[in-house]
Amino acid sequence: MKNKKEEYRILATHIIQLVGGKNNIDNVIHCVTRLRFYLKDDTLPDEEKLTDLKGVMGVVKAGGQYQVVVGQAVDDIHKEVLAQLNLSDDEPHHEAATLSENSTTFEKIKHGGNQLIGVITGSVMPIINILAASGIIKSLLAVLTASNLIAETSSAYLIISAMADAVFYFLPILIGFNAAKRLGGNPLLTAVIGGVIIHPTVLEAANNGLNILSVGTFDFPYVAYTYSIFPMILAAWMVKKLEAGLKNWIPTYIQAILVPILIIGIVASITFLLTGPVITWLSLGLAHGLQALLSLNAPIFGAVINGFYQLLVIFGLHWGIIPIYVNDFATLGYSYLSAMVSMTIVAQGGAALAVAVKSKKDDIKELGYAGTISAFCGITEPAIYGINLRFRKPFICASIASAIGGFLAGVFQVNMWSIIGSIIGLPSFIDPENGITANFWYALLVTAVTLFSAFVLTYIWGYNDNMKMHEKREKPKNPAKQTMA
Repeated sequence: MKNKKEEYRILATHIIQLVGGKNNIDNVIHCVTRLRFYLKDDTLPDEEKLTDLKGVMGVVKAGGQYQVVVGQAVDDIHKEVLAQLNLSDDEPHHEAATLSENSTTFEKIKHGGNQLIGVITGSVMPIINILAASGIIKSLLAVLTASNLIAETSSAYLIISAMADAVFYFLPILIGFNAAKRLGGNPLLTAVIGGVIIHPTVLEAANNGLNILSVGTFDFPYVAYTYSIFPMILAAWMVKKLEAGLKNWIPTYIQAILVPILIIGIVASITFLLTGPVITWLSLGLAHGLQALLSLNAPIFGAVINGFYQLLVIFGLHWGIIPIYVNDFATLGYSYLSAMVSMTIVAQGGAALAVAVKSKKDDIKELGYAGTISAFCGITEPAIYGINLRFRKPFICASIASAIGGFLAGVFQVNMWSIIGSIIGLPSFIDPENGITANFWYALLVTAVTLFSAFVLTYIWGYNDNMKMHEKREKPKNPAKQTMA
């Protein structure tokens, strides 16, 4: 019997061969459940054989990537792929250049958009689970404090609070490091820029409302950059471009000292005086704009976005929305949108559970329960690709239940303080400041209604053992290409 490591090695070998071989791969990264390949020629992969591989749940082409869905073992499989490609996860990620000289303006804009989304998601993805865990720790700490189990003056409170806040406090450093790796820049030098803008003396100046300088009647204030994302992504880009330029004209024998001095001075100054404040204000505008949109008609908004959200998951486009959640948490400390989307995960799990309970086939039961557990732990792909999408109707039932959940989340204005959702994420609905409030009980109610709706719809209408499972899943169609047809 093969151990897990050997299984992952064999699977990685087959995947590499079926995406066109080592020479066809420019780069490979991963998210929570998908290997995301940047290929030289995306017509070479054998999609039919890929989807037939045991351990592969589906294949998606989106955002300039060839995505292979492998589930929650993705990190281990990714390491095996890197080992066979003789790459290191610590090496900078260089993305494939897919534009030709004859590319149209639309193609250039689309390519640039894909590259931007790739950098943003690549900067956030490696720390998503840590952000989620930290948010839950903060919520649980609020419960312990509200119930008088821990005093706010105690050492236990101090240490647990530090555990919860560390990733948010040092977020600019972590985001900058990841962004630099994705851009092929200097991660450590970019991390230093992050350290500069969150230095305690800078934060103290920002909290006291001090200005860096004033030009006439225009003031350049200090800004607190903890919990910020986008300023450091731009800083990472500036570090890469500036370092490459400086090394072209500074003599080699003084580069080691002079280049870091100039980069730290120039990039930190630009961030403090220009890009940092502007992007921070734009981030706040984005967050408040979303809240304003939700306030217009939150129930309808929730029903619409939840009804179609898991389609984005199928196309791999949901990672373009996740930075919006993170921006909400970073700027506001909470996210109504994330609370709504959490219900879509519950619905997919409920549909898979109904199939598992109703079916008398052992293999279907196994797939259904596995997908259910995964969805209740916050990951929908095993439920979607293993059961719901392959029988079609369960996916439709889950989408209907998701819309119901989104509608109710809007009605009750359910809020969320951590990015992890579904059943495992229920502590995310606890207010870190006030502990368990009506919001938590509303979240429980909406979660229960969503789960019940998905289960009942699927059990009654969405599945029976006479239905045929689609072993060969059709290639998902790219909406962008459909509009161009």
